[in-house]
Amino acid sequence: MSASPPTFSLLRLLADGEVHTGRDLAAKLGASRAAVRGRVRSIERLGLRVLGVRGRGYRLAAPLDLLDCERLAGLLQGAFTVELLDECHSTNGALMERARRGGPDAQVLACEHQTAGRGRRGKRWESGIGTDLTFSVLWRFSRGAGALSGLSLAVGVALVRALARLGYPGIQLKWPNDLMLRGAKLGGILIEATGDHDGPSTVVVGIGLNVHWSAARAAAVDQPATGLAQTQVAVASRTALLGGLLVELHSSLEAFARAGFEPFRAEWLRHHAWQGRQVTLRTAEGAVADGEAVGVGEDGALLLRSVSGVERFHSGELRLADR
Repeated sequence: MSASPPTFSLLRLLADGEVHTGRDLAAKLGASRAAVRGRVRSIERLGLRVLGVRGRGYRLAAPLDLLDCERLAGLLQGAFTVELLDECHSTNGALMERARRGGPDAQVLACEHQTAGRGRRGKRWESGIGTDLTFSVLWRFSRGAGALSGLSLAVGVALVRALARLGYPGIQLKWPNDLMLRGAKLGGILIEATGDHDGPSTVVVGIGLNVHWSAARAAAVDQPATGLAQTQVAVASRTALLGGLLVELHSSLEAFARAGFEPFRAEWLRHHAWQGRQVTLRTAEGAVADGEAVGVGEDGALLLRSVSGVERFHSGELRLADR
């Protein structure tokens, strides 16, 4: 379900969870009371509860943690140029299109409601309004696409570092691009790149992170998943979370541009969720390999030990062998 810009204008006014009179809302929106009622119905069609308080007005059933672009800019202090969209199909798709048109480097596109996000292998992913972080980063490298092996793993390390600094220790990494918390998926990374093999290259790093997770949303996905709100730590605002992630990402992308994945490798291995476990890997071509996950190479390739020795894999879908 998509929403119109006027619907989001009303949603931002109601996000504090307080009661707002229909008259005040109409005045602030420059709309009629009837139009306000129509927008309330549109908000409800997005899955959010709006309560009508007799004689007083409207309020959301629960406050909504929307992103604050002005506060975010202050946290970043010029590290990135950030644009916040109410809604889009895919932040990665939108930013890749801007890259093709020559959009500036170090650009971030974040979205409150992503309706057709993509994971690896084209899996569709829709974000909830005010519940997740969905954003993409445009970064240009002087090196070519052939020298970007391990970038998704380096980004994973950056996210784990940032989340630990924000008070969320114990987050692990699943090869090649998932964040895990207590055996459930917390977030994912999608890397898309264009450019010549020898350089330069343009990369869009897409990130989805579950923040406020619910049992209803967990039931709608085909794998165990969780959110930061399921930890014992009070959840910081999504704005503070996004700011902390982006500050670390900027530093880590600069480091990767200088030296590639190797400086991140030891740290990635410390957070490897399935190190030493028996796993099954299915490649894009349909081949299946079984063995023990024994780490990653200097280029981020998965190292899998089987009866025939240690093999290297650069892509594939990984799962535990006993599942």
